[in-house]
Amino acid sequence: MECVVSLEGLASSQHGQLKYAAAFIDETIRDIRLESGHIHIVHDSPKGNAAIEEQVRKLIDRFSQGDFGFKENILFEHKVNTPYEGDIIAELVERKIIKVLEPGLFIFREPFSSLMRFLDYSFVTKIANRFSGITEEQYPAVIHCDTLNKTNHFTSFPEHIHFLSHLREDLDIIESFSQSIRDAGGWKQEQPLDLNANLAKPKFTMNPSTCYHCYEGLQNETLEGDGVTVTAISKCHRFESRNHTDFGRLLDFSMREIIFVGKPDYVKENRLQAIEYLKELAVEWNVDSVLEIANDPFFTNDFQVKASFQRNQEMKYELRLTIPNINKSIACSSINFHSNTFGNAFNIKMGKRNAVTGCVGFGIERWAFAFLAQFGLDEANWPAAFREQYHAWQQKSL
Repeated sequence: MECVVSLEGLASSQHGQLKYAAAFIDETIRDIRLESGHIHIVHDSPKGNAAIEEQVRKLIDRFSQGDFGFKENILFEHKVNTPYEGDIIAELVERKIIKVLEPGLFIFREPFSSLMRFLDYSFVTKIANRFSGITEEQYPAVIHCDTLNKTNHFTSFPEHIHFLSHLREDLDIIESFSQSIRDAGGWKQEQPLDLNANLAKPKFTMNPSTCYHCYEGLQNETLEGDGVTVTAISKCHRFESRNHTDFGRLLDFSMREIIFVGKPDYVKENRLQAIEYLKELAVEWNVDSVLEIANDPFFTNDFQVKASFQRNQEMKYELRLTIPNINKSIACSSINFHSNTFGNAFNIKMGKRNAVTGCVGFGIERWAFAFLAQFGLDEANWPAAFREQYHAWQQKSL
């Protein structure tokens, strides 16, 4: 079946947000596209088109409340006539440089895997290490549900969460489960599974954001001086349904972050400095890019309040790199200011007051995809500074 709904009355700047959220309406949805002011949803729902349309209209109402809109506010732009216009994903797959396990889940091989390591090395040496007193930490890929609860992730981005569970500690359940798999001839995705009977209530989820562990590690501490700056890279996980077919939207990805925790002026000044460093890097590497005010893709019905507040306070900037083949851009870095949200949640003190926080994030795979989408795999076509630094890093890493 195909459900077609008019988007009349919804600002065109919010059509993409609607398309993203519509993927979560029903698990039988097979395709979503925007066409001539309408959203087309192909699905197999037994509820029929009426039920799908009702949910779409609920989302339209959510995203069209007030006069907020998604107006662009560009802070910096570096335009480049890039040499490559092909479908880089298709080329990488054809040359077996990436292996697509399913949408959003890839195995990366050389030279893509080397490019990822070089990018992370560069973000550390060219940006992170310019901050005085910075230290590096390493975090697990999982996070306790109680910790995630303190970040409000359960209420702001519930659709992203990957819960972790295990078979309940009961010999009868474990043996019965194992036997049922044998009887079925192995694991079958379509095989019914009684979650309540077999699985324990989740205590952990996959970590959706690198910086959460930093705040957890500083919980109930009183910091000295003006604050601390930490950098870390970790695997992050976000379930985004059919949106994983979008360019660069991964299920499992690597996020390098620089995290500032301390007094308001300390965090704000470092954040502004990080913006300047990032702009310098975009020009040095000559990537087609734009830095603009943004908001997180809040999912729940208080979307307008949260998104509007974030934009009005300029709490989030994104550095977006152009993808010529699809004539769009994707966010590859974000620069965020959280005020005292996490300082309050984790009781991180600066004297008698709670600390404020900010962070700069670098999506490693996204940077690699976007760079290759602009310049291709032929290193002769890469910007000179980038190519020279990459070759110097290769020699150093040997």
